[in-house]
Amino acid sequence: MAPEIGSRPLADLVARLTAEGRVRAVQGSPDRVAITGIADDSRRVEAGNAFAAIPGLRVDGHEFAAQAVGRGAVAIIVERAVADLPAPVVQLVVHGAAAALASAAAWWFGDPSHELTVVGVTGTNGKTTTSFLAEAALERVGWPTGLIGTIGIRVGGQLRRNEVPNTTPAALELQRLLREMVETGERAAVIETSSHGLAAERVGSVAYDAAIFTNLSHEHLDFHGTVEAYRAAKLSLFERLPAVAKDGRPGIGVVNVDDPAGERFAAATREAGARVVGYGTAAAADVRLLDLAAGASASHLVADAAGREIAIDLRLGGRFNARNALAVLALGVGWDLDLERVAAGLAGLTGVPGRLEAVSRDQPFDVIVDYAHTSGSLDAVARELHELAAPHGGRVFAVFGASGERDVGKRPLMGEAAARWSHLVIVTEDDSRNEDPASIYEAVAAGAELAGKRRGDDLLVIGDRRDAIDAAFERARAGDVVLIAGKGHETWNVGPRGPEPWSDRGVAEELLEARGFGPRSR
Repeated sequence: MAPEIGSRPLADLVARLTAEGRVRAVQGSPDRVAITGIADDSRRVEAGNAFAAIPGLRVDGHEFAAQAVGRGAVAIIVERAVADLPAPVVQLVVHGAAAALASAAAWWFGDPSHELTVVGVTGTNGKTTTSFLAEAALERVGWPTGLIGTIGIRVGGQLRRNEVPNTTPAALELQRLLREMVETGERAAVIETSSHGLAAERVGSVAYDAAIFTNLSHEHLDFHGTVEAYRAAKLSLFERLPAVAKDGRPGIGVVNVDDPAGERFAAATREAGARVVGYGTAAAADVRLLDLAAGASASHLVADAAGREIAIDLRLGGRFNARNALAVLALGVGWDLDLERVAAGLAGLTGVPGRLEAVSRDQPFDVIVDYAHTSGSLDAVARELHELAAPHGGRVFAVFGASGERDVGKRPLMGEAAARWSHLVIVTEDDSRNEDPASIYEAVAAGAELAGKRRGDDLLVIGDRRDAIDAAFERARAGDVVLIAGKGHETWNVGPRGPEPWSDRGVAEELLEARGFGPRSR
């Protein structure tokens, strides 16, 4: 855990925010105040804290300023002054409370990112696996490395579950974790950096040294509104890259040159003064895929890495995971790391929970659990499995749903994507939340019908996710592949009955056992 800090003069924070051009006005006397911490949730305020009032999508922190003061807050960070607060309370009126909070959090924990080499990984798909691969590679070259991402947090070599539903933690927690990494002796940190984390300024005061772009497709438009805004959020990570990293190496933007948006990310990197390292299959790529033999659970790839031929036996299946490995190899090229060690680190990663994860109980068909929850990721995974199974007469059965209260536009696209490569599509529950599940199922199924599927034949709608998975198992034969997509590593479902414990892997194992297949894999 990060060490206790005690208290710090509020005037120091005011001076920092003023120097950054964030302060519009100060009400009260900060010179007379020391703060004991910072909070952005009024329910967690303790005596002596500063409270940051953040305007959100559903609630506005300004409405809880009085509650925070009642719990002992001695200062508040606001975008507009709050009336009727006791006179001793200092109000810092700022341009953008979220960005001010990010800076305040970094200040409170002593700017830990300035003591680490920080790699950010962003993109619609592949962020988690690429982050795990990057951490494994950096560890292998001798850099103790922490990891922050969707699945978990690794500090001091110990992986613990990410207990919050955010890929990128809120600013205070993120900075606390980075300080913990410094205190446990990490040299580097890999941060899975989401578009939400960028747009909401959670990473606003993180000093990145490198950024990896995986790909860009239709996602999170419920939050961003437009594809352009979504892309701009991700581009902002590359726009802030340094020309020179903290250890004297170049700041680098690692870019997928095969993606249509790749050139935009390369241009943003160049404009920042950092070095572009491209990867992919195009001739112009600095790290170029020469050969690939991919399977469902492993693959062998050969790449040209800036003139050196590197072969890697990857214990992850699929062509897209080979591409993720190329991205990390490109990171090694950009920083002139020992590429043999980078390759060994990539080869040593045995798997990533919920990412093309095989469930084996000696059944004659394959069962794959994957987090694919966008049209692009479903298309990639289902196509990959189809191309592995089809030459041997195997079929793909896709079981998945779409989230409620999220991007409604992607639902038919998901149905269409899965239908293109699957013999059977089964639409089911996946975090419908407070939305009518039937309306979600219908939108997904409509997309599958556009791709030629027929209700009751090769398109089924089964609302109970357990029943949906079992229906796929009932129909699967030797050589087939059952893809259970959407939840991956997650251990809950927020459906019509509210939050309930759930594990696609655990349920799949139970159902296979009930059908008489062998002992659970460990």
